[in-house]
Amino acid sequence: MSRRLNSLARSLALAGLVASHGCIAQAQAAAPEASALDAPLFYQLLLGELDLRNGDAAAAYAKFIDVARRTRDEALFRRSVEVALQARSGDSALAAARAWRIALPESLDALRFELQILAVLNRGTEMAEPIRQLLAKTAPADRSGVIAALPRLWQRAADKRAMAQQLDEGLKTYIDAEPTRTAARVASGRAWWQAGDAARALQMAERARADDPAATGPALLALDLVAQMPAAEKLVADYLAQAKTEVAVRVAYVRMLSAAQRFVEAERQLRSVTKEQPALPGPWLSLGALQLELRQPRDAEASLQRFLQVLDDPATSRATAADDDEDDAAAAGDGGRTQAWLMLAQAADLRGDTKASARWLDKVDDPQRALEVQTRRATLLAKQGKLGEARAMVRQVPERKPEDARAKLLAESQVLREVKRWPDAHAVLATANERFPGDTDLLYEQAMMAEKLSRMDEMERVLRRVIELKPDHHHAYNALGYSLAERNQRLPEARDLITKALELSPNDPFITDSLGWVEYRLGNLAQALLHLKRAYASRPDTEIAAHLGEVLWVSGQRDEARRIWREGRERDADNEVMRETLARLQVRL
Repeated sequence: MSRRLNSLARSLALAGLVASHGCIAQAQAAAPEASALDAPLFYQLLLGELDLRNGDAAAAYAKFIDVARRTRDEALFRRSVEVALQARSGDSALAAARAWRIALPESLDALRFELQILAVLNRGTEMAEPIRQLLAKTAPADRSGVIAALPRLWQRAADKRAMAQQLDEGLKTYIDAEPTRTAARVASGRAWWQAGDAARALQMAERARADDPAATGPALLALDLVAQMPAAEKLVADYLAQAKTEVAVRVAYVRMLSAAQRFVEAERQLRSVTKEQPALPGPWLSLGALQLELRQPRDAEASLQRFLQVLDDPATSRATAADDDEDDAAAAGDGGRTQAWLMLAQAADLRGDTKASARWLDKVDDPQRALEVQTRRATLLAKQGKLGEARAMVRQVPERKPEDARAKLLAESQVLREVKRWPDAHAVLATANERFPGDTDLLYEQAMMAEKLSRMDEMERVLRRVIELKPDHHHAYNALGYSLAERNQRLPEARDLITKALELSPNDPFITDSLGWVEYRLGNLAQALLHLKRAYASRPDTEIAAHLGEVLWVSGQRDEARRIWREGRERDADNEVMRETLARLQVRL
């Protein structure tokens, strides 16, 4: 119970329901408005504050609630609830809130406090009446907003199903009334989603969307539901297909698509955002990052440079300072500028312009990013054949935290990997694993280098060790399964491993590619094409293009295979898998 009450105090503060009141200052502020606050009562408040400072919250509560009842002062009732919570007495807090309601029947804050306390105390069956009272006392113009906020009042409640039932009971008057029905149905749907009933929540979202196609609430609720109810995505798509939409919904949709690694769709949506709101810096930064992920360096450079231009516009700075979007505000800070410079350096490197890459890196002056910057500089040196200087550059980065030594070893191996110095990278990782035994990331990287050196027994042994240490390491399952499929060995086991990886990381395009590849090896061309097309649509990576093109070629769809191969080669002409595939099939594009 005490843990729940501490949680309630935090949630009340977050909801903006608890004001910050100084002990004596509060009483002084209340005194002119409350004639009953005479010297004895003021002295009683002072004693209550002293009790509180001395750790006797129960005694303090008794004094505060007594004065609150006598003076009928709203600030003192609020203080009484706070003190009861500090005393970890839920029943006293509830009694204070109800006494507040009796003394001041029109107080909306008293009702809000009562609702949150009931939720934390798991007394859900008592919530319908205060919900009805709260809405009845709210001005009609404000009612929809209050209804929309109701599910937030009990986010931390244990019995969320009871809360959802009580909310529906309290909303009976409003759920079919035209001015409030959309807000009421969205609130009901959100409460049922919190209670774990996604199907019921989707029904409410669909009804709300039918009520008002232009409303943002149903679309935002649908976004929360997509992971459990894929059909909910249609509500989002239908909303965004309209002429006028809220940018916040599209940005939230981009986050969902990115989390699902549906980068092509996310990039398309971000382009719409930057077209609708070109003065917002955050979307330009996100667009550049996505384009870099999709190996579109020139597009990424254009987006990132536009981001920097927007940042340098004084009007943008003023608008961002007043903006409620935390992501956009963060992007507008120095961290966003540094991130853009680093990504511009990476984009220039992808184009083969090492001088431009170095110029962007020279702009970064952030001790927290020192290793990242030096690693990228070292990679540029390594590509120029200055391997000794490159390795020394990484090793000379100061170690400010204990984990920095591990990060430096990993960074050195990455530099060596970039220039295909597989034996050296493997040696560095073997040393790292001796210093940091049981580190699954280091072990995984060592397994990848063992594969490059054709040490397949070592690779399998190390990957199985990774799985033993971290059973949810989806990359290890996928790498082992793909390696078996690539060598055409133990294909049923390979499919089981890859299927497990996909269960752990649904929709991952690279794992989906692996599944398509193993199906191809098993002779299931239709299934292979299904998986590979899905993977390529989500992430048009060159290696995925090589696999998809091969299955299309073998299936007789040779023109389509050539088109896919050409797209993949345009993104990465040096990709080993693409070159090996075209050479083996004796295809000239």
